[in-house]
Amino acid sequence: MPDPTSPNAVTRGAFLGAIFLMATSAIGPGFITQTATFTAKLGAAFAFAILVSVLVDFVVQLNIWRITVLTGRRAAETANAAIPGAGYLLAVLVIFGGLVFNIGNIAGTGLGLNALIGLDPKIGGALSALVAIGIFLSSRAGLLVDRLIIVLGFVMIGLTVFVALVSNPPVGEALRQSVIPATIDFAAITTIIGGTVGGYITYAGAHRLLDKGLAGEANLAAASRAALSGIAVTGVMRFVLFLAILGVVASGVTLDLSGKAANPAAQAFLAAAGDLGLRVFGLVLWAAAITSVVGAAYTSVSFFTVFRSMDDRARNIATVAFIAVSLVIYLGLGTAPAALLVFAGGFNGLILPIGLSLFIYIGFARSDLMGGHRYNRPLLILGALTCALTWYMGVKSVGTIFAFLGT
Repeated sequence: MPDPTSPNAVTRGAFLGAIFLMATSAIGPGFITQTATFTAKLGAAFAFAILVSVLVDFVVQLNIWRITVLTGRRAAETANAAIPGAGYLLAVLVIFGGLVFNIGNIAGTGLGLNALIGLDPKIGGALSALVAIGIFLSSRAGLLVDRLIIVLGFVMIGLTVFVALVSNPPVGEALRQSVIPATIDFAAITTIIGGTVGGYITYAGAHRLLDKGLAGEANLAAASRAALSGIAVTGVMRFVLFLAILGVVASGVTLDLSGKAANPAAQAFLAAAGDLGLRVFGLVLWAAAITSVVGAAYTSVSFFTVFRSMDDRARNIATVAFIAVSLVIYLGLGTAPAALLVFAGGFNGLILPIGLSLFIYIGFARSDLMGGHRYNRPLLILGALTCALTWYMGVKSVGTIFAFLGT
C-alpha cells in the first residue's frame, strides 16, 4: 500500500490541489448563470464560445503557471521585481476584485442551500461562510482546502453529467457548432473568458504550487502537466453544464431571462429532472459557490505578502478576516448589487491583460528572474497574441460597464 506521506504522494496531492483550486475557482455562481443565459440565447452556437474560452485559458494558464514556478515567487512579487511598483497595482486590483466577487460567492452559497433544502438565503450564506472560516482556523487548513475542493469538484461534475444525460442534448450538433457556429457572439466570449480566467482565478493554482514548495526548473514539466489538467477539468465542466442546459432548450422549453430574480440554470435543472433536478442544482450551485469562496479568499490573501511578509498562521488569520468582511457586507446588502458585480467584472477584464502583459515581458526579457532559463518562444508568442486579444476585450468590457452605470 502506498505511503501517503511519501514525496511522490505529497507531490501528487499538491498537483491535485492546484488543479482543482484553479478549476473550482473558475466554476462559480456567475459562471453557472452566464452559461445558462447564453445557452438559452444562442443554443448550440454557444459551444464555439466555450471552445474559444478553453483555448485562451490554455495559453494564459500555461504561461503564468510555468513562469511562476520558474521564478519561485508569487505574481505580485514577480511583477515588482520586473517593474518596481507594478506588483502593488496588480495586488490592489486582485484583492479588491476578489472581495467584491466573494460577496457574490457567499450569495451563491445561500441560493444553493435555498434550492437544496429551502433554507433562507441569508442564513445559508452565513452558515457557508462560517464553514469556510472554520477550514482556515484549523491547524490542518492546507489539507482541508485541498480535500474540500477536490471532493466538491468531482461532485459538481458528476451531478451535472447526470442532468446532462437526463436532458438528452443534441451532442452532435453541439460538436459541429463548436467549430462551425451558426452565429458568433463576441459578448458571450468576452464574458465567459473574463469570468473563468480573469482576476484572482489566473493565479490560484500557481500560488498553490508555490505554497507546496514546488518551484524551479526541476518542477517545470510537472507544473505544465498540472496546468493542462486544470484547464481540462474546467473545460469538461463548462461543456457538460452547457450540454445539460442545451438539452432543455432544444426540447422546446423557454427559459425566463427577464428580471433580476431570473434564474435560468435552476429552471433548466428543474425542467430536466423535476424536483430532483432542482435539488441537484442547489447542491451544484452550493459546491461551486463554497469552493469559489475558499479560492477567492485564499488567492486574494496570497497577494497581501507583497506588502508585508506573512507566515502560514498570519495568512490563515488574514483569510478568515477576508471571508468575514465579505460576509458582513453581504448580510448588510442582502444581495450582491448588480452595479457592484458589473464593476467587479470590469476589474476582471482588466486584471487579466495587465498581469499577462507583465508575465509575457518577463518571459521575453527577464530570464534573470527565472534562474537564467530561456523561456519557450512559441508559447510566448501565443501568449503575446492572446494578451492583445484580452486587452481588446478588457477595454470593450470597461466601456460597456461605464455605459451601463450611466443608464
